[in-house]
Formats: sequence, structure tokens, C-alpha cells
Amino acid sequence: MDTRGSRPVLVALLGALCIAWSGPLVRLADVPPATAATLRCLLALPLLALLARREDRRLGPLPVRTRQVGALAGVFFAVDLVLWHHVIAAVGAGLATVLGNLQVLVVAAVAWWLLGERPAPRLLASIPVLLLGVALVSGALGGATYGCDPRLGVLLGLATSVAYALFLLVLRQGSSDLRRLAGPLLWATASATASAALLGLALGELVLPGWTALGWLAVLALTAQVLGWMLISSSLPRLPAAVTSVLLLAQPVGALVIAAVVLSETPTPVQYAGTALILAGVVGATAPRPGRAPATPATPAPIMELLPVTLSRRERTP
Repeated sequence: MDTRGSRPVLVALLGALCIAWSGPLVRLADVPPATAATLRCLLALPLLALLARREDRRLGPLPVRTRQVGALAGVFFAVDLVLWHHVIAAVGAGLATVLGNLQVLVVAAVAWWLLGERPAPRLLASIPVLLLGVALVSGALGGATYGCDPRLGVLLGLATSVAYALFLLVLRQGSSDLRRLAGPLLWATASATASAALLGLALGELVLPGWTALGWLAVLALTAQVLGWMLISSSLPRLPAAVTSVLLLAQPVGALVIAAVVLSETPTPVQYAGTALILAGVVGATAPRPGRAPATPATPAPIMELLPVTLSRRERTP
């Protein structure tokens, strides 16, 4: 029996928890942001290639358009990863994962602008809650904060959300076949590897890591980069949107717990309050309307550390 079909909630939860380790593993590797982004993608390629080849044998070659779209999406993914790794350095692994949820605003804005998908009233109502949470996390309203530069971390977190939203939008247009999970991801990851390496050269952030750092990055590549994506992407289409919105809160909450236990990160009570507001805003923005039958998500889950938020709860023809 296919456990992915019979136990989608458990599979999605395991995938979210795999991705929750992304930030802490980047911190444990302790290498420059672009180096971490390049190697986490590079080390994931062999396993993705094997999985993609298996898909090709079963379904035929991956369409050229899907490859092209995946390669373009990988450029935005590389920018997202490099920026997000800088966010980790500025505010810590736990808060960086929470700030990644701001992409719900960016995705909605870009979808409205480019695709004509008007934001739902519940999303508009969630914006003040999200912004207040961001202000509390950054320390903009006063009080002690955790992190070497939380305000810079918030700004970079917003930039990360833009890059990630573009990644989702582009990848969505070429990945409508839910039977193919590894193929599009392989092309996006290969493109992200090259793009992150170029960014690393431009920023002077490419270094040759030691064996310990390489080990942590290998774990990151195999868990969050491959296993987490495959588990979530295979289970979310089988779950109602309401369940998805709440279930995947395991990712940022898990990241906070892991960062506290493994890395001794200690955000202040005010920052925890901001975190709660951000997560509440995300649930409010993505939950289906009362009285309507929830649809299933149309967009694959994120490759790393962020909550997957669909552009629309209805399937859209690419």
C-alpha cells in the first residue's frame, strides 16, 4: 500500500519537520551564505538525478518547457537561498524561518499584479497582524531583541520573500504534473547551484569548507533539500487547504524549538509574541472561507525552510 496516499497528514508533517532543520543545519555548517547555498544544492543533485531518471522511465522524458521553466525558477531560488542564509546570520535560524512566512504577502501581491488573482478579504485582514508581528521581531517598537542585526534580518527576510515568491510563480507554471516531483526539482536545483556559485564569486563568499561543514551540508541536502520536498509535495495534493495551513506550522515552530535546543538561540518574549502574530496571520491569510468546501493546494511545497502557500486554492492551467 502506498503510505503517501493512506497517511498524507503524517507524511506532510514529517516533510515539514525535515525542512525545519534547514536553518539550524546552515548554522552548524558555519560557512558563508553563498557557499552553503551552492553546496546544499550541489550535494542534492545525484539523488535527484536518480529519482528523476526513475520518473522518466515511467512517464517518458521531461517536457522541454518544464526543463526551461525549472532552470529559470532555479535562478530565483539561488537568490532566495543566499539572502535567507544572510537572514540566519542576522537573526538566528529560528526567527529566520518564521520571517520566511512573509512570502504569503508577496505571492498574493505578485499574483494579483501578474495573474489577476484578487487577494481574498481574509488575506487583506491578515496584513496588519503580519506587519505588527514583523515590527515586534525586528525591535522597531522598542525592547530588547535577539540577533546581531534583527532590523537588517527583517529587511533581508522581505527580499527573500520576493525571490521565493518569484520562484514559486515560475515553477508553478511548468510543474502542473503532480506525478513528476523530482524532474522539475532537479532542473531547478541544478540551475540554483550554478547561480549560487556565481553569486558567491561576485560576493566573495565561496570557500572550500572542512569535512565537518561538508557533512552538515550533506545532511541538509538529503533531508530538507530532497526528502522534505518529496514528502510534502506528494502529500499536500491529498489534503484539504485548511489542514495544510495549520499542519505546516510545524515547520517554523519546529525550527524555533530546534534552534533553541541545538543552538541555544533565545529570542526575547517580545520577539516570540511577534512570531505568534506572524504565524496567526499566515493561518488567517491561507485558511479557506467558512462555509465553502476547501480545495486542495495547487502549488508544490517549498524546497527549504518556508511555509508553502498557494497562489490560489483553485488549480490554474499553466
